[in-house]
Amino acid sequence: MYFSPTEISLVGKAFRHAGELAEGYFRLGRSGLKAHRYEVRTLAHLSDHEVDDAAFAHLCRYLYQKEGKADHPDNFYFFKICLQDGRILDAVKRSGPFVRLEPLMLYIAAHELVHVIRFNSREVDFDAPLEEKIAEEEKVHAITRSMLQPVAGTDVNLVLDCFNNRYRIGDICNDCPPEMSILPGGN
Repeated sequence: MYFSPTEISLVGKAFRHAGELAEGYFRLGRSGLKAHRYEVRTLAHLSDHEVDDAAFAHLCRYLYQKEGKADHPDNFYFFKICLQDGRILDAVKRSGPFVRLEPLMLYIAAHELVHVIRFNSREVDFDAPLEEKIAEEEKVHAITRSMLQPVAGTDVNLVLDCFNNRYRIGDICNDCPPEMSILPGGN
């Protein structure tokens, strides 16, 4: 099940709103989220290793290497937020009239952007052991809740209550295939 064009528009709106909230919460300054290299993709644009039936979103990290040199100063990591359309739409459908797509997408977007910011700022090791990843998920959930408080109305609060850390809202991909973990650099 894929997002419709209307739902994709809603996803874009949710990520823009979550981005504004993240910039304010983390006080990102002039460059804001632009300093954090990431992209958002829906299921229709994901590779097989980016699909995860157990999460609403799956975060993959890729290394862009300049001229194939591991130690080039222009090398950088890039994150891909891989939305799992079917899993998200199924959660909305199963919840009946209670959980709507818009507040759920705002939560998912905010949650994934917190991960991207924390990984890019090196507050957290992307390759951390499982126990540390579990603790990080709890911390990201708490940060996301705090970040969403200024806009928390009935719909957002319902999402926060229904989809808390008992569920795998976000997942981290450490096992991207070797041929995908290093992509040729551009500039």
